[in-house]
Amino acid sequence: MSCYIPDGYRTPLTGYDMQRAIEFVKSNFQDNLKFALNLRRVSAPLFVDSDSGLNDNLNGVERPVGFDIPAIDGAHGEVVHSLAKWKRLALARYSFYPGNGLYTDMNAIRRDERLDNLHSIYVDQWDWEKVITREERNEDFLRYTVRSIVSAVCDTCDALRRAFPQLSVKLERDVTFITTQELEDMYPELTPSQRETEFCRDHHTVFLMQIGGKLRSGGPHDGRAPDYDDWSLNGDILMWNELLGRAFEISSMGIRVDEESLDRQLTAAGCDDRRALPFHRKLLAGELPLTMGGGIGQSRLCMLMIGCCHIGEVQVSLWDDETAAACAKAGVRLMLLYDKKRPGSGALGSFLRCLLSGSPSRASSRQAPALSRAPRSTAGTRRCRRRTGCSRSACPRCRCSSCPSAPMGRPACRRCRP
Repeated sequence: MSCYIPDGYRTPLTGYDMQRAIEFVKSNFQDNLKFALNLRRVSAPLFVDSDSGLNDNLNGVERPVGFDIPAIDGAHGEVVHSLAKWKRLALARYSFYPGNGLYTDMNAIRRDERLDNLHSIYVDQWDWEKVITREERNEDFLRYTVRSIVSAVCDTCDALRRAFPQLSVKLERDVTFITTQELEDMYPELTPSQRETEFCRDHHTVFLMQIGGKLRSGGPHDGRAPDYDDWSLNGDILMWNELLGRAFEISSMGIRVDEESLDRQLTAAGCDDRRALPFHRKLLAGELPLTMGGGIGQSRLCMLMIGCCHIGEVQVSLWDDETAAACAKAGVRLMLLYDKKRPGSGALGSFLRCLLSGSPSRASSRQAPALSRAPRSTAGTRRCRRRTGCSRSACPRCRCSSCPSAPMGRPACRRCRP
């Protein structure tokens, strides 16, 4: 496991303000995105039938989380890796037309993910897809859409700084476009990840195009499934992360395959067996609309804009002991499901500790009265002497059983005050 914590780093917001900032980013950005791309929110599945061909195969080696369904004979479900294929089918079923599209909250489990500062087994992202015409299946339209998304991201980042003046992250609006082959030609001695970082160091906001096909060196820049993106019309949006000193991917997107590119890419990837699956049959027969789409990481975006060094600061997931210990030692607050070293600390206890840690003045003023209303022990109490005939227990402080509901600091509640 890999966990990098910059020297002197501390989580930039208190636990309470971190929750406020996360809510702000998610609410603000999805509004910006839907207006920028003309999208409508829809409900989406958490799992799909394993025989449908709708699950995203990612790089082809990741294992989906599967389960049997006793109530449906012979059915086997899979938790989605992403909704890349399902969205295209949904556009057809919901009768979307060219120029508009859908977006949804996608939650997934990627059990084989390598855990580090940017990667978790839990994935949360905005998945979006829109219908396009055949004339729009070109690089110019792809670039136009990328600029619209980057503008929405930067608008949210600017709004976040106004809402939280203690944050200082600024993002570059101007996008530099480059292909994976051009990047390899510039840095032939570096790995793909190192190439991205070196180029992004100088250009800050980058759209890296044409991912999935083989380069002149013999291999692809990165893996892409052959049955959703057209490898000649896709890419990743990268932004420079000053805190981590590296390129930071916030979105993978592209114009989707048509009949011709799907046929070509299935053969190139050695996946001709998928042609028999229901989704692929519809696509090869031209029964599905032409689309473009992508996914934008919710936790990634929060992490970048707030200025966090680890994705576990903005999402709840499971982490190995080494990562948890390193973060605790450095004062980095992970949103842990539970703390194995603290007995009785369930998910609720962990969440409340995160929420109340740091005791921000505004948060503490709100939370203290609620916590003070917990039932008090009746040991050492006496009967109320303020009212004749009152048989309720009274606390020693104000001699009335209803004092826990009174504002803090008063000697007696209103009912029993002389």
